Amino acid sequence: MTPERRLLRLASLGAALVAWQLLTSLDVELWLRFGQFPTVGEVAAKLAERASTGPYWQDLVSSLSRIVSGFALAAALGVAVGTAIARSRVAADVLGPVLEVLRPIPAIALVPVAILLFPSNEQGIVFITCTAAFFPVLVSTRHAVAALSPVWEEAVLTMGGGRGRILLSVVLPGALPGIFGGLSVGIGVGWICVISAEMISGEYGVGYRTWQDYTVVDYPGVFVGMATIGALGWLTSTAVERLGRRLTRWLPTRTERPSAGPPAATAAAARGANPRRPTPEPAVP
Repeated sequence: MTPERRLLRLASLGAALVAWQLLTSLDVELWLRFGQFPTVGEVAAKLAERASTGPYWQDLVSSLSRIVSGFALAAALGVAVGTAIARSRVAADVLGPVLEVLRPIPAIALVPVAILLFPSNEQGIVFITCTAAFFPVLVSTRHAVAALSPVWEEAVLTMGGGRGRILLSVVLPGALPGIFGGLSVGIGVGWICVISAEMISGEYGVGYRTWQDYTVVDYPGVFVGMATIGALGWLTSTAVERLGRRLTRWLPTRTERPSAGPPAATAAAARGANPRRPTPEPAVP
């Protein structure tokens, strides 16, 4: 990323904070009641106060451990099941109908199921997070694998390669861009559900602490929780996207440009010639 783009992004964030400070400090009420919100200064002071205590970091570590555990399980299961459904008719017929019935159910609605299934809230929250991230990864993997051209697979078969070789050399590398698209969506959905589950049945975590602040009408604390959730979500999604770019660096990017020199058609047009007709060579005497 160029320095100009970094500066533009910082300026965008700064402008949003300035607008927030002005709207809340001036008690602006244009249908929306900004006067009820804490100012940027109040939230920053509360964040500094929380960051100097142990419970804040304990909540942060708890939420991160839950999202990492649930997301890792969802990524492994989603890629495996999605590939199986796309490659095997038996798997599509056996697993497909069950998964399509379960997919529309919101993961947060599975809280009662998690309470009945698992002996601890910690395991239940990881289960809900895994379920939330699983389906985006599953669907993206299934479509990415199904969209692969059979030409490369036939080439491997012609050279004597087996199913394992096709899977490792053709299917998974070719489907990686689509898989990482699902992983990017899955990490965001996972954060939504882990925070919601912490609010409902958690004992520690950023979501639990944010809900506790709301119950005691500590609005600066609520906004500290929201800012923390946003920062954690941004960091984890950025990590997934960078890993995806590193593993798929063989793909062409929009920043790539053709080699130096004008294209042939442009050069021909500059000479005043018809770009579709080559310039005749001089006759050899």
